[in-house]
Amino acid sequence: MRDIFTNPGSSAAPRGERNARIGMRNGLLVLLCSIILAIGLTACPSQNHHVVSSSPNITSLNPNAGAVAAPVTIAGTNFGATQGTSTVTFNGTSATPTSWSATSIAVQVPAGATTGSVVVTVSGQASNGVTFTVTVAGGPTITNLNPSSGPVATPVTITGTNFGATQGTSTITFNGTSATPTSWSATSIAAPVPAGATTGNVVVTVSGQASNGVNFTVGSNSQTADVATWHYDISRSGLNPSETTLTPTNVKSTTFGKVGQFTVDGSIDGQILYLSQLAIPGVGTKNVVYFATENDSVYAIDADSITGTSATVLWKKSTLLSGETTATGLPCGNIVPSGILATPVIDRSRNAIYVIANSENSAHTFFHRIHALDLTTGDELFGGPTTIAPTSPSQSGTVTFDPSTQHDRGALLESGNTIYTVWSGLDGDCGTYYAWVIGFSADTLAQTRVLNLTPDVKGAGIWLGGGGAAADSAGSIYAITGNGFGTTGPSGNDYPNSFVRLSASGVFSVADFFAPDNTITDDADDLDFGSAGPLLLPDLVDTAVPPVTHHLAVGAGKDGVMYVLNRDNMGQYNSMNNTVYQQFPLAHANFSTPVYFNNTVYVGPAESAFASYSITNAKLAMTPSTVSAHVFSFFGPVASISSNGTTNGIVWALDVNNGILFAYDATNLANEFYDSTQAAGSRDSFAPLGSHFITPMVSNGKVYFGTGTTIVVFGLLAP
Repeated sequence: MRDIFTNPGSSAAPRGERNARIGMRNGLLVLLCSIILAIGLTACPSQNHHVVSSSPNITSLNPNAGAVAAPVTIAGTNFGATQGTSTVTFNGTSATPTSWSATSIAVQVPAGATTGSVVVTVSGQASNGVTFTVTVAGGPTITNLNPSSGPVATPVTITGTNFGATQGTSTITFNGTSATPTSWSATSIAAPVPAGATTGNVVVTVSGQASNGVNFTVGSNSQTADVATWHYDISRSGLNPSETTLTPTNVKSTTFGKVGQFTVDGSIDGQILYLSQLAIPGVGTKNVVYFATENDSVYAIDADSITGTSATVLWKKSTLLSGETTATGLPCGNIVPSGILATPVIDRSRNAIYVIANSENSAHTFFHRIHALDLTTGDELFGGPTTIAPTSPSQSGTVTFDPSTQHDRGALLESGNTIYTVWSGLDGDCGTYYAWVIGFSADTLAQTRVLNLTPDVKGAGIWLGGGGAAADSAGSIYAITGNGFGTTGPSGNDYPNSFVRLSASGVFSVADFFAPDNTITDDADDLDFGSAGPLLLPDLVDTAVPPVTHHLAVGAGKDGVMYVLNRDNMGQYNSMNNTVYQQFPLAHANFSTPVYFNNTVYVGPAESAFASYSITNAKLAMTPSTVSAHVFSFFGPVASISSNGTTNGIVWALDVNNGILFAYDATNLANEFYDSTQAAGSRDSFAPLGSHFITPMVSNGKVYFGTGTTIVVFGLLAP
């Protein structure tokens, strides 16, 4: 194990020698203290005043590449409350911090810096070094790979800046092996992992200038990608493209079915999350599933241990503070008790899972708090939790967040060092609530962004049917609001029944939006546009001459209309007619967040067959391409898809009211591979679901979801 007190390659004294010096010095302090007390003085020097308790430790750099003068946030521990004489260096070049706390430092890349380790030195002790790539200003820069691991043919989205509007002569390599992009824009490139690629850096080269390299792990067919957020990624595609165990051949009732169901302490209403090969001190390396319950508990379970009715709980954490219980006395609603409803989000680089918990005390005062828990122990991180209590301006004064009427139903989103939460009301629309979007620092849990999308009209909660807000490669945030209270449509600072794009740079505000022309009628009839979540499509190319690349978003609500929007000009609001990229009717009202795979969008309206819509020349078909034979019950399914790259696509959907898991052929929904009623003797039955909007999660050959009392696992049956 690396000596945490010494930076590799430094000339610092060995830890044993340094500890001996500290021990001698402390002994002298004790002797001095005894003499002072003996002569009648009352003051005694503190033995701890000169002792450094722990070395500084860097956990992440954001971004991890940039040009001179680019802002960088250094996250970690033991930096000290103020800078004092502490320093930051970029490969040996001193930088000047602009802010400093015990867990976060803001700094700009200093002039003269070169690629190498960033090091924080506190009281003479150097931290670990974390590599920062210094790029040329204006050159291509990669900020993220999604996913960051997978076998050959895995689709990878490369986000960053300065890639150029079209590919032209630009190239992408995976550790030196050329890849063939399927789409290209200035900030986002899609490309499958090329044959022959090995683990190493992905590099984008534009006009002869190479970007920073970002590591991609090329695995065998057993490689498993993490599932750290709702619907697998921040675009909310609903696709896990790295599933190699489950195939159309073996997903059938003779070889596939329920393999485990483990009882937990409350209803699991969010999606299950999954980390592959997590090193846990004192335990070993494990595949881990994470989830939260309405009893305000967070679980980490050995994913490979769930069999029959047993499982190995690695840790379980209650988020309740002393003297509090889960919220049971809310003024209305259909979730009792109300604890943790929204799907958490995981940041593996920060070793944290973030959750929003609802509670009340003996005086029936209600609280919502954001927690960050250590992935390996469940311990609170970053000085948390933080109580959520924002305010916003309105025409009549100041609006104050009311924890008794607001509910965090939407899945948490992490984008650009910020954890975003979106807020609705309670079932029954009691009291006064607003469409809040609230962001918190991923490093400190401090509230950093607040926007009330309905400060004057009230209502218009961001419901999203169990889904979550989405983000694009530029960091813009997308959400859909519901109906307002007796409004006249969007105006001023109010955006009821609207699909909004929020600017991530500068002032946190609405950069663009779309509201249907029948918004006033929808408001009156309680037909929320935001009854389901947004889907951001990958860049789509219309092959007309010249070719045009489109940046599109999809949303559909209770009025049963599918809207396909141009994210660069969403269409705003006109009560006479819509100005949108596409719109067409669905079979019924919709609570199902659409999902995407292989140029096809899938959606499951209420009391309807599940349907697919193929895409040609960047346009969705206006009528379903294929439909399921089964008609789903009210609310419809919130589906997900597994595939091995662009092959072996399987659509997974739950009929919530009837308690049935379905698996469909992604190329033709009329072809049902499996459902959980096929095996004799109710072999694959499971406990009743606790929510309308349960999403199956697929990873490493297993399908996971929560019920009102259990976590359920489906997979290949033992021979």
